[in-house]
Amino acid sequence: MTANSPADVLVELEDAVATCPLDRCARILSGIMQLLTSSRDRPQELLANVVDGVLLRLTERVEANALIELSTALAELAVAPPKTVRRLASHHDPEVACPVLLRSQSLSTADLKSIAASSGERQQRAIAARAPIDPPVIETLIEAGSRSVCAALIANTEARFPDAAYAALVGKCLADDELTKALAVRPDTPDTVMRKLLSPSPAPKSGAGPKATVSLQAVAAAPIVPKLPCAAAYAGARPEIIALNRIGKLNDSTVNRFAIRGETANLVTALSVLSGAPIEIVEHLMTDDDCEGLVMACRASRLNWQTTLAILGNRYGRRLSVAERERAQHMFETLLLSTSQWTVRWGEIAASAKEGSREHRGAEMGISR
Repeated sequence: MTANSPADVLVELEDAVATCPLDRCARILSGIMQLLTSSRDRPQELLANVVDGVLLRLTERVEANALIELSTALAELAVAPPKTVRRLASHHDPEVACPVLLRSQSLSTADLKSIAASSGERQQRAIAARAPIDPPVIETLIEAGSRSVCAALIANTEARFPDAAYAALVGKCLADDELTKALAVRPDTPDTVMRKLLSPSPAPKSGAGPKATVSLQAVAAAPIVPKLPCAAAYAGARPEIIALNRIGKLNDSTVNRFAIRGETANLVTALSVLSGAPIEIVEHLMTDDDCEGLVMACRASRLNWQTTLAILGNRYGRRLSVAERERAQHMFETLLLSTSQWTVRWGEIAASAKEGSREHRGAEMGISR
């Protein structure tokens, strides 16, 4: 009697699975899942390859709920049956595909690129949230994905964007304030990209499509020269800011937009109205190298941390280092509202700002003479 080879046994098992009753298929699938997830002391790669063909057969004969359970289980394994994972990742049902797309390390860069280019939005968002995620996959997602996919990528702090990805993202941000805000507050966004985001943008041409991109030369535009608004600009901004405040719309969203768009007159006036500090005090804080006073002004204005970070990061194109950002956030979270309001209106910050304003006016008078 000749013994069958292991390969023959596997083929025979696969054929048996292809014809067995559906309820038995479900039990076999459950048993294999238990074997894979509980076999910490066995060679994982060998075991995964042995059961791969049988699992492929089973995926054709079980209900969607069983596939979702299988996908969730395989997504957590360091080594999983590769062909089965690829089939699950390519499944048309997002509930089946997303667990492995989000977490499985058995999917290659080529697998993810192919799926990102052809799958639905939910699958693309799952890929965008992976950690880590390779640059070629990022570029494919930006090219093929919707704004929600780009937003998921920007929110993924583990994603490291190549230059081409930044260029494509800036192109999409030009027509989308929310994407602009999200990219601007990422701590690792380069200064060249920040300057492009902050610079005034011409209205899009009628023929421009949603996938318009910006060249790297355009992203690396010359830095903006800091220039404070004149008194007339503040006077012109004040009626609208007062009106927004009166109807309850001078909020985080509005102030955040002022910061990201570089609308300095509106931003300074808004902080003045919200904090109760004079324009010259807020103006002084906006130009001070130390961000402590500006953090206090934002806290006194009852703004949240994300808006405060947008203001700190976007004042005249300046960027916070990681250490400065951590210090500013700690300060923001520990400051009392009452302390911030008093200090900005009447305390040392107000006094130093007024003194600086007097010195500035005196210098101007000396020059005029």
